[in-house]
Amino acid sequence: MLLAISLVLGACKHNELNFFEKNNPIPNYKWDYNFTAKGSFDIIDTLCAYNIYIVLRHTDAYKYNNIWLNIGLQGPADSMYFQKVELTLGSDAGGWEGTGLNDIWEVRKLLVNRPRKFIKAGTYHYSIAQIMRDNPLEQVMSAGLRVQKAIQ
Repeated sequence: MLLAISLVLGACKHNELNFFEKNNPIPNYKWDYNFTAKGSFDIIDTLCAYNIYIVLRHTDAYKYNNIWLNIGLQGPADSMYFQKVELTLGSDAGGWEGTGLNDIWEVRKLLVNRPRKFIKAGTYHYSIAQIMRDNPLEQVMSAGLRVQKAIQ
């Protein structure tokens, strides 16, 4: 019994951090309502918890401190579930969040405040669309998703 429990608890503790990340380039840095960043990733280990991040790259010329996104996630043999999310990208007092190189900024934001377990093994699909008032939304370079095993 103790061996079985230690195998289950130890299954998530790998020295190597396993993750998936895909970033979709935004054509001409003008994110139109019709452009959706899409991708898919495979979940094999349903015992471990995962952190899910939205990854955005924008230029220093992006004119807002936030962005509104419509994010969809679809599990194996399920429907796409959508969630509207506001991400803070910076503030007037503190500047841009994330990491910057010259005039390019990348920010990774947790989609959910705590690690999530996936119930089913298989292929998951996601979509990310901008729902700001501007169409196209200028100076956004790429949008993507990162799924990473949580450190336990």
